[in-house]
Amino acid sequence: MTIQVGEKVPSVNFKTMTDDGPKEISSNEVFAGKKVVFFAVPGAFTPGCSMTHLPGFVINADAIKGKGVDEIVCMSVNDAFVMGAWGEAQNAEQLLMLADGNGEFTRAIGLELDASGFGMGTRAQRFGMIVDDGVVTHLAIEAPGEIKVSSAEAILDLL
Repeated sequence: MTIQVGEKVPSVNFKTMTDDGPKEISSNEVFAGKKVVFFAVPGAFTPGCSMTHLPGFVINADAIKGKGVDEIVCMSVNDAFVMGAWGEAQNAEQLLMLADGNGEFTRAIGLELDASGFGMGTRAQRFGMIVDDGVVTHLAIEAPGEIKVSSAEAILDLL
């Protein structure tokens, strides 16, 4: 079942890349006591994700944070090495790049995508959400092939 507005995000562990290598970070560390703009992409380095979705948040990071957002998070069902390299390649130093390597968070919120037809296995659907102190206050799930309701511009308009 897909997570709904008003529900608390599940307790899981992500990975993030640090100077010392991959580090585990709990969803509680990500969301507790913060206003977070959280978006997921089907795959790092893929065309739509690299040319449109992530760059929108990089370009609009200051404006988004200027609306009272504590953290902008990009998540994908990839490993921490890939997410770290992608964030670096995209100049996303103002964003927290999270790896949901085994898809635990994605499964827990009911937003899996069967991308096996593309040789990618199970990934996250493209979505964006606003989370306030661990509670989802807005959820926007994209139609296949689109980057509209979860774009940085759409999220910024809601803040």
